[in-house]
Amino acid sequence: MPAPFSSSRSTPGSFISTQRAVSRRQFLRGAGIVMSLPFLDSMLPAFARADTKRANAKPRRMLGICNNLGLLPDQFFPKQTGRGYALSPYLELLKEHREDFTVFSGVWHPDVDGGHPADICFLTAAPHPGSGGFRNTISLDQYIAERVGHQTRFPSLTLGVNVQQGVRSLSWTGSGALIPCEEKPSDVFKRLFVQGTPAEVAAQMRKLAQGQSILDAVGSQAKDLQRSVGARDRDRLDQYFTSVRELEQRMEMSKEWETRPKPHVTAPVPLDPASPKEYMDKVRIMYDMARLAFQTDSTRSISLLLDSVNSPTIDLDHDVKITDGYHNLSHHGRSEGKIAQLKAIDQWHMRLLANLFNDLKAIQEDGESLFDRTMVLYGSNLGNANTHVTTNLPTLFAGGGFRHGQHLGFDPTHNYPLPNLFVSMLQRMGLETDKFATSTGTMRGLEMAG
Repeated sequence: MPAPFSSSRSTPGSFISTQRAVSRRQFLRGAGIVMSLPFLDSMLPAFARADTKRANAKPRRMLGICNNLGLLPDQFFPKQTGRGYALSPYLELLKEHREDFTVFSGVWHPDVDGGHPADICFLTAAPHPGSGGFRNTISLDQYIAERVGHQTRFPSLTLGVNVQQGVRSLSWTGSGALIPCEEKPSDVFKRLFVQGTPAEVAAQMRKLAQGQSILDAVGSQAKDLQRSVGARDRDRLDQYFTSVRELEQRMEMSKEWETRPKPHVTAPVPLDPASPKEYMDKVRIMYDMARLAFQTDSTRSISLLLDSVNSPTIDLDHDVKITDGYHNLSHHGRSEGKIAQLKAIDQWHMRLLANLFNDLKAIQEDGESLFDRTMVLYGSNLGNANTHVTTNLPTLFAGGGFRHGQHLGFDPTHNYPLPNLFVSMLQRMGLETDKFATSTGTMRGLEMAG
């Protein structure tokens, strides 16, 4: 019987190793003895040992938030770098958390240009999104979901506020397919916590089984085709087979979760804001949904697109009355009236972010706060919405087990790659990778906490 081994075919940054595992039978034969040995770690394939180690580790989580109209740069970026910097006007609204976040300036996604279309690359960093023939790459949240998603009921959640459906999303598969955003908080809540009737569960199980049988049929036809095509097409078909197998495995895991009771929470089903004008209420409730999902360990990877470009004249409970659409305000042309309205909107974003941090800190998990185990990335694809530039992106990174309390300022002319932060985040998740998209390493100056 040949020794089991793991495939050498793997995605970049995966755990799969080509190291051959020790066969228990071969070990006994080689020793020339007949006896019963305990099952040793060295008898496991390398990828199985890694998976066991990850399963026993403390859960780490990621929430990626993109406001696709950004923030007023002069109000967001501090003037000093390092620790002990003076807080900017916007960061003053987060001052109680200043030791728990890091602010970045002088960062960008290399060659991600095109203005507004760049929001779909916020978590992918795929270059030139506005060019003809552009094809997106896997997003950070889905990279995480592919590797740890089997540990929770939902591998990931893709959320949105006022999103232009079918066009905008932060979440993209490895094949470059858009994952639609869920916009109704009540639907998100029901998916997370409302148990279906026995008939509904059975119907869902049938759908999963039917979907798997369709995949089997398509896979069989594709294998017949593979025998009659050239080497390049065979490689493409092999990638297809790999994705089919991965989808089948996810469907099989979905069937297992369908039979398990959903977690119980005391929170009521949220009321969905009736109008896109209730933008800030939508943001607040989506933050609540993300917190509840993490609190119940229903998922460990969430993306949230705040589609400000697609938002109308929004309502604010504020002294400043908003008189124009969010997008039109962003093109302020230095109008004092428009800038005053944008400041009021941006300040509300900072207040809601502060509330999210407070809520995450209030929840304890095995002696640590949920905030300490949750990486919150808040930023934008635009450095300045007024001019559509995609450099010097306003970026704030909080929680998740890092040494924060600093402003890491990089060259404002020759920006530093933001995907380096993604590599640091993946490593904090326990994923053994040193590359994501256009990264050149881990984020310089950012250290993990003990």
